[in-house]
Amino acid sequence: MGPRAAFLRRLGSTPQGLALACSLQARERGGRAHIGVVDDESQATDLMEIMEAVLGCRVGNLYTTMPNKRINQLQKANVRLYHVYEKGEDLVIQELATRPLTQDLLREEDCYILDQGGFRIYVWQGRMSGLQEKRAAFSRALGFIQAKGYPSYTNVEVLNDGAESAAFKQLFGTWSVKQHRNRNLGGTGGMGKLSQVKLDVSKLHSQPELAAQLRMVDDCSGKVEVWCIQDISRQPVHPKLYGQVYAGNCYLVLYTYQKMGQVQYILYLWQGHQATKHKIKALNSNAEELDLMHHGALVQEYVTMGSEPPHFLAIFQGQLVVFQGSTEHSGKGPPASATRLFHVQGTDSCNTRTMEVPARASALNSSDIFLLVTASICYLWFGKGCSGDQREMARMVVTVISEKNMDIVMEGQEPPQFWEALGGRAPYPSNKSLPEDVSNFQPRLFECSSPKGHLVLSEMVFFSQKDLDKHDVMLLDTCHEIFLWLGEAASEQKKAVAWGREYLQTHPAGRSQATPIVLVKQGHEPPTFTGWFFTWDPYKWTNNQSYEEVVDGSLRAVSAIAEITAEVHNFRLSRWPSTGRTGPLALQALKGSQNSSENELELGPNVGGTGTGASASSYHSSPGSMINGGLARKQLMHQAAEDLPEGVDPAHKEFYLSDADFQDIFGKSKEEFYSMAKWKQQQEKKQLGFF
Repeated sequence: MGPRAAFLRRLGSTPQGLALACSLQARERGGRAHIGVVDDESQATDLMEIMEAVLGCRVGNLYTTMPNKRINQLQKANVRLYHVYEKGEDLVIQELATRPLTQDLLREEDCYILDQGGFRIYVWQGRMSGLQEKRAAFSRALGFIQAKGYPSYTNVEVLNDGAESAAFKQLFGTWSVKQHRNRNLGGTGGMGKLSQVKLDVSKLHSQPELAAQLRMVDDCSGKVEVWCIQDISRQPVHPKLYGQVYAGNCYLVLYTYQKMGQVQYILYLWQGHQATKHKIKALNSNAEELDLMHHGALVQEYVTMGSEPPHFLAIFQGQLVVFQGSTEHSGKGPPASATRLFHVQGTDSCNTRTMEVPARASALNSSDIFLLVTASICYLWFGKGCSGDQREMARMVVTVISEKNMDIVMEGQEPPQFWEALGGRAPYPSNKSLPEDVSNFQPRLFECSSPKGHLVLSEMVFFSQKDLDKHDVMLLDTCHEIFLWLGEAASEQKKAVAWGREYLQTHPAGRSQATPIVLVKQGHEPPTFTGWFFTWDPYKWTNNQSYEEVVDGSLRAVSAIAEITAEVHNFRLSRWPSTGRTGPLALQALKGSQNSSENELELGPNVGGTGTGASASSYHSSPGSMINGGLARKQLMHQAAEDLPEGVDPAHKEFYLSDADFQDIFGKSKEEFYSMAKWKQQQEKKQLGFF
């Protein structure tokens, strides 16, 4: 480990080299290989002797690390779009727009340059653009680097129409796939399938990717507790009033459920639009107190009025009603008023919310349903664009708001009393609103830091669970939600929520500030988080060793170092008795020895069931020397694990064949077979009955 890496480790950072070494030890050496850690060469002379024997002596000194110039989010948010087009015989470069950008600015006949504040420059080429425009756009993009004083290493990325990267698409407010690629969106095909998937909530735990897509951890059959923030404390809400909230209040909603036999928690921090700073501060402090009471096991989701996630809405079975104003929960229903208008939105229990709006005609919308409550009667108004599912949900919500007699009113057939209650007729939106298309959004994972007070993000391309380090705070953007994963040893956990809000505020696409922010602690990840990863090991954190634990278990014992030193020395002398050369030749010889050890490890179990030794001689033994002859092919082919002879490893049945049988069945030698990629080995074993 270089001096700079050792310094970072003392600050709490984990060297990536050590992480890679531990990974190789577990995946490719079966845990048998020793790990030697050199923090200070002067204090680890024995380990340095081994390294020099294998790698040769170092020539020259270590290079000084170069400063890492990382661009913060404020700089990345400064996006400018330039239009490149021909005008007569001239080529024109014209600034077209700044943040926020929209996809319709890009025309397929032209080329465009998008400058992201010097972080990256994109050249977008329309499918119908000319060759001259494409060449000019690229050369002008390179000219931007010098003209604007950007670093010489600034990346220029060329994108073709229809093959844009995720990073480019997310610089725009919305990005949808071309219509000709989605001809089957009409009818009931797409939506019908989606509705069927939503109803099959039994698969949410076994299929976390489904839970992530639907934003549902379970079927909402868990335990629910609700508190309303009053002054600086939290007051429990009566279960009969669950789902009735006020725009001037803040609420804590604790949901308890089970996953894989373990109790899990989600704490929703709901904030009304009219809530004061005092109440918001009390909301956060009470959430911290609840988290301490549950030993830090709470997943905390910050929810803003009007942007509630599906699971939150489903907890209240689609009967969430947001009243205007602020009131104390005394066990009584909402206060009566002369005239009140409620906007009902949603088609099922996972997306229905009802919000009180100003009681005037301009608040109506033909796409939705409204409930007008007067002193004597209430009207349930159905807009022309509403569906049968919307009407069914609205009928359920009415009983929560009012017990008065109800009249159903169709748009265009309103009685005079209806308009009188709203203060007279007025224009209102009559076009059917289309849902936002986010099907093409790709989740992105970032490592967070704040070296100079501003958020700096480093993206993890093709991310996996291995990118989550216990010393880091990671940000996962899934479009509808912002997850902040807190490593157990992260030093800046308290800044996580502020970082999430800064990310939304400075996002080049102009993201909604009401996007839910979810705090997830290491070891308490819900399926709505893990489902965005290709694979997820729920037991990864249980045996995770710290840096000090790895070092303490590394090559420090004098006997172990002496044994390996003697092995390397004897190995080198036995191969090159006359030359005594070290360095690359010795490295190649040692690689050959390690390959033999690796093959032995993968094929290790022998017929007698005795394990291979860990002595120096085992490093030079070949797989073929472990078995004399082999078992009959009928004892191994197409046999279940319980039917195999005693001592045979079910994962490596093919190894117990004789060399002749192996060559006859696989058409190659064992050495050739085990030099193939792992997936190719598995494929052939499946085809030939050895899997």
